[in-house]
Amino acid sequence: MAKGYWIGRVDVTDLEAYKDYVAANAEPFRAYGARFLVRGGEFECMEGAARARNVVIEFDSYDQALACYRSEGYAYAKSLREKASVSDLVVIQGYDGPQPGDA
Repeated sequence: MAKGYWIGRVDVTDLEAYKDYVAANAEPFRAYGARFLVRGGEFECMEGAARARNVVIEFDSYDQALACYRSEGYAYAKSLREKASVSDLVVIQGYDGPQPGDA
């Protein structure tokens, strides 16, 4: 089964308030088995527009990724995030098919 991912791009507008979002998202992320693959970090925007912060979060499945986003716990965290940042977020199903070079 393919994994699920959140791909987020964020411009934080209020760093102190954003810390409240980070604290609030910990419980739903733990409950749904979220694992950070990218959490900020150095980057170069090669094409298109960028935001200051990039995040990739992995879940065991696409359904888990959607369930986390739609959960009551994350709804509360999201309400905090919306007051402290401008964000783009995509929930996407991973790919587990053939790769370049596979026979």
